[in-house]
Amino acid sequence: MTRLAVPKTYKLYIGGKFPRSESGRVYEITSRSGEFLANAALASRKDARDAVVAARSAGSGWAGSTAYNRGQVLYRIAELLEGRRAQFVDEIMHSEGVTASVAAEQVDAAIDRWVWYAGWADKYVQVAGNANPVSGPYFNLSVPEPTGVVAIVAPQGAGSLLGLVSVVAPALVSGNTVVVIANEAMPLSAISLSEVLATSDVPGGVVNILTGSPAEMAPWLASHADVNALDLTGAGALDWVDLQIAAADTLKRVIAPENGPDAASPSIDRIVALTETKTVWHTKALI
Repeated sequence: MTRLAVPKTYKLYIGGKFPRSESGRVYEITSRSGEFLANAALASRKDARDAVVAARSAGSGWAGSTAYNRGQVLYRIAELLEGRRAQFVDEIMHSEGVTASVAAEQVDAAIDRWVWYAGWADKYVQVAGNANPVSGPYFNLSVPEPTGVVAIVAPQGAGSLLGLVSVVAPALVSGNTVVVIANEAMPLSAISLSEVLATSDVPGGVVNILTGSPAEMAPWLASHADVNALDLTGAGALDWVDLQIAAADTLKRVIAPENGPDAASPSIDRIVALTETKTVWHTKALI
């Protein structure tokens, strides 16, 4: 007996759930050769706002967890990604038009990147923070803390999975929550990653993944007053100067495409770029 195929419905990932776009819109995902692969949700301004609300709601819990716990959660993502390696390889082959070996290299690099950043969760504070020399009967300590809700435009070129992981993972290390616009033309691995996140230990709302047009959604995220930082690593083809101006109007920290920390290689600079430094003063005990 011939079985019918069961077409998959690709949705957004907001607040730990998989809603359709509130607009009801979808767009076609095709291979490099033009072959139809799937329909994906075309996220709207309202979807972006819902994702920010979800990220804000999850912020205190995620930032309040211990650094060790966050590291373990990130490592768990790598474990689950490893378990679905074949699926990601297949999706990257079809959507990016690369060979199985090239796709496998990308998936392995993405797994390794999760592990690399997981290892920094309980260590980066010792590198980025410090005790400051002061003159007087007191001392002070500077400690990096999460910025808050980070809106990200993921890299839009080849390497769709690795590019996404390279911008999302470092934002999570310090306790930020994320709203990320996935690779518009090649979102399959981002959608599958959302399924990994949903079955991992990542609390709902910590990572929210939108598919669709960065040109449509990025301006609303840049000007959203409840977004604390904007990572424009994948916004090189957009008018990112206007996005930076909108971000400045609402006092956001910005990683710009032309001079931000390199996403191609793992770097502690990408962790620290999305933190705020808090300095605490304390008097010395007088004997």
